[in-house]
Amino acid sequence: MTEIELLLSEKQTSLATLRTGIAVFTLPFSVLTILIATSSYYDVTSGKVIWMFIALIGLCACLSLFGGYLVFHGLSMLRACDQKISAIKKQSKFINNLMVE
Repeated sequence: MTEIELLLSEKQTSLATLRTGIAVFTLPFSVLTILIATSSYYDVTSGKVIWMFIALIGLCACLSLFGGYLVFHGLSMLRACDQKISAIKKQSKFINNLMVE
C-alpha cells in the first residue's frame, strides 16, 4: 500500500509540474499579445526600441522553451507513474480490487 501511496504522490507532483509548465508556456504569448495590441504607440524600427524588443523576444522564446520542457517532463513522469501503478495492480489482486477505474 505504501508503494501505491508513494506513486500517487509522485503523480500529484508530476501534475503540478505539468500545470506550472502550461502557465510558464502561455506567459510569453500574453506578453506578445499586449505588445501587438499597443504597437501603434511605438516604432519598432527606431534605434531606441529595437534592442528592448529583441531582448524581450529572446526572453519570451526562453520562457516558451522552458515551459515546453516542463510540460513534456511532467507528461513523461505522469506516464511512468501510471505504468508503475499498472504493474503493481497486476501483481496484487487486493490492490486491484481497491483501485477505482
